[in-house]
Amino acid sequence: MKIIYFSLDYTPHDYRFLAALAETEHQVYYLRLQHGPRQTEDRPVPEQIRQVLWEEPVLGSSKGGRGLFRWRDVPGYVLGLRQIIKRIQPDLIHAGPIQTCAFIAMLTGFRPILTMSWGFDLMKDVHRGWGWRQITKYVLRNTTYFTSDAEVTRNVAVQYGMNPEKTTVFPWGVDLGYFFPTPNVKQDASAGAQTPKSFTLFCNRSWEPNYGVDVLARAFARVAAQRPEVSLLLLGGGSQGHIIRQILNSGGVADRVTFAGQVSQRDLPRYYRMANLYISPSHVDGSSVSLMEALACGLPCLVSDIPANKEWVFEGRNGWLFPDGNVDALTAKILAAIDQRASLPGIGKNARLVAEDRADWKKNFGKLLIAYEKTVSK
Repeated sequence: MKIIYFSLDYTPHDYRFLAALAETEHQVYYLRLQHGPRQTEDRPVPEQIRQVLWEEPVLGSSKGGRGLFRWRDVPGYVLGLRQIIKRIQPDLIHAGPIQTCAFIAMLTGFRPILTMSWGFDLMKDVHRGWGWRQITKYVLRNTTYFTSDAEVTRNVAVQYGMNPEKTTVFPWGVDLGYFFPTPNVKQDASAGAQTPKSFTLFCNRSWEPNYGVDVLARAFARVAAQRPEVSLLLLGGGSQGHIIRQILNSGGVADRVTFAGQVSQRDLPRYYRMANLYISPSHVDGSSVSLMEALACGLPCLVSDIPANKEWVFEGRNGWLFPDGNVDALTAKILAAIDQRASLPGIGKNARLVAEDRADWKKNFGKLLIAYEKTVSK
């Protein structure tokens, strides 16, 4: 069948979906709504995927796929997408997030549409105000079929009008042959090298308000004051960079933090393997791919107790939970993990087992293809 895959931007998640779709018999056309300020995926779109360019700007709007999404340009996006639909004649549109891509697709009048939640659209954006809630209701009450990566987001979708019988949940998962434990990996002194007595904390969440890295920075400052063997390895960056660095500098622990910046997907597994403990202090998430990567690498995980994380981390078995946003509790949990480091290998093995059972991308992706079939059969 012909499928338009319509997404907000081009991220590692988009690449994985497109790369997998490229291996199927379907003709897939990739359309991005915006070009964000930070390029988050450095791998090219797979050759087998047909990239779609927006038509010339209409109604004075900016051209889709070049700048940031703007609400005032929605009429132009709708007209532009109608032109694309007329040219391609797709069998279905796979669109998400809900309040942007799926909303624009819905306004074109085309059906069938598979709406895919990206987690934040139902865990945060829907709470931004009356308008966001109304858009969410409109999309979900009119969508043909729905998929998300966590039960918590599926349940929210049902609350906003999605027919529960027309939903599929599947964690996006990870490549278990790429993310796996390596006990004797050689450490790189420039990126969190360990000595036998050292203990490295690792976080690769974006430095944005949603992800709580500032909470981790405060907790680390307290832990480092008590435990000289502890270091912190941070990847990425974001709008809270100045706040996070100020916290670490004020605590006198910045010299014990490795700021590794943006890391390619090719190099990412190496950083998980350099750590003793993975930490995700996120305030909002679906099934976090970075959490699944950590589990797949056999890394004990300490995460905030938001609903989606509780679907993956089980206290004392493959990691620990702490009350979301609670610096004192996170500090105590880190110290407790250090004190029981002898038991961490066993917890890491349990983490890998959870990944093998539920986070295998190759197996989980098949559920999307089934969802496509259900979408066009409605």
